[in-house]
Amino acid sequence: METKDAILAYSQSEKAKAGLLMVSQLLEIYNGVPEHDRHAAERFLRPLIGMIANEIHLSKKMTSPEMWGSIDKSLNAALVMMNSGVLSEATYHVVQAISAVTTIGQRAMQHLIDQKLL
Repeated sequence: METKDAILAYSQSEKAKAGLLMVSQLLEIYNGVPEHDRHAAERFLRPLIGMIANEIHLSKKMTSPEMWGSIDKSLNAALVMMNSGVLSEATYHVVQAISAVTTIGQRAMQHLIDQKLL
């Protein structure tokens, strides 16, 4: 990993992780909301996941696209779950995306430490 890629990957991973953690928390809240109020939560979650997916797309352009592939796949699976009417099942895929984003951030930070930039 090049130093420039590590800096960008770390920055992008932190932004994506913050958004994914928010989605994860909102999904947990959604699971406790009465059935008649869930539509409003779904209308909020779809665009939020879409914004994070756009950020991942930008990350792919800024750094190595291969490192972001699994996150893209997990977010797409979460959206499929939402579109299929099983929003509660999307949590698993969001957690997978959080794990992958965290790994990217850790690898980038380790590279920066190895280069004595952090």
